[in-house]
Amino acid sequence: MTIETVGIVGAGQMGNGIAHVFALSGYEVLLNDISQESLDKALVTIGKNLDRQVSKGKISEADKATTLGRIKTTLTLTDLGQTDLIIEAATEREEVKAKIFDTLLPHLKPETILASNTSSISITRLASRTDRPERFMGVHFMNPVPVMQLVELIRGIATDEPTYTTMLDIVARLGKTAASAEDFPAFIVNRILVPMINEAVYVLYEGVGNVQSIDMAMKLGANHPMGPLELADFIGLDTCLAIMNVLHDGLADTKYRPCPLLTKYVEAGWLGRKTGRGFYDYRGATPVPTR
Repeated sequence: MTIETVGIVGAGQMGNGIAHVFALSGYEVLLNDISQESLDKALVTIGKNLDRQVSKGKISEADKATTLGRIKTTLTLTDLGQTDLIIEAATEREEVKAKIFDTLLPHLKPETILASNTSSISITRLASRTDRPERFMGVHFMNPVPVMQLVELIRGIATDEPTYTTMLDIVARLGKTAASAEDFPAFIVNRILVPMINEAVYVLYEGVGNVQSIDMAMKLGANHPMGPLELADFIGLDTCLAIMNVLHDGLADTKYRPCPLLTKYVEAGWLGRKTGRGFYDYRGATPVPTR
């Protein structure tokens, strides 16, 4: 399967990063969002991230200009129907993702491959709602996309071999490394990572340590580049909670029970960096722990 054009649904943190790496690797990209403001912001972010790569000598100014020239935007989801590959990178809610694919289906080329950047939701279940479960895969990029090397490839029960090998080739062309995962809740990375974050929130909830001591302990004691609570704020506490709920519901094991404190922060709208407050308050010059 020859992939030349790529449609991306969602221009947020993940979507704009995916658009960046595909355009830089020579693909024509059509980026969709429901908000013009989000699309404009995405282009600014991509430009800044390309500038960072230029300053480090990884790409040239000409590469930057060519890359930005390959990215087009649209507010109309169905415009993506004529692309060769569509990657959904919308919010981590299954009903939202399902509605996106339902809307796209009547407008797709027969050979178009569908993919979801979901970090935890069943690929088999998402694929089963479409007319092409054999050409549907999970393609889970890590955040921030331009920097992180790994892409998890998740085959649904119906995904065929040509689709899988096509996505393997694409990941290689992007200059990234694929890790193949079976279609079970949260796959590999988040099955391990997010329960660790949830446990860190329990340690905070039970008063074993405060935000600062927990993060310092894991950075200096386990050599983690970021503490688990700092990382949770970076990912988004709503996303962490959504993944824990998927694990808890899908595996029916009490060890995946979301910490009540994590739920409370999400209920308060303190979702981390993107809202200005989470386990840290980001509204000042330097982040301040909120507990």
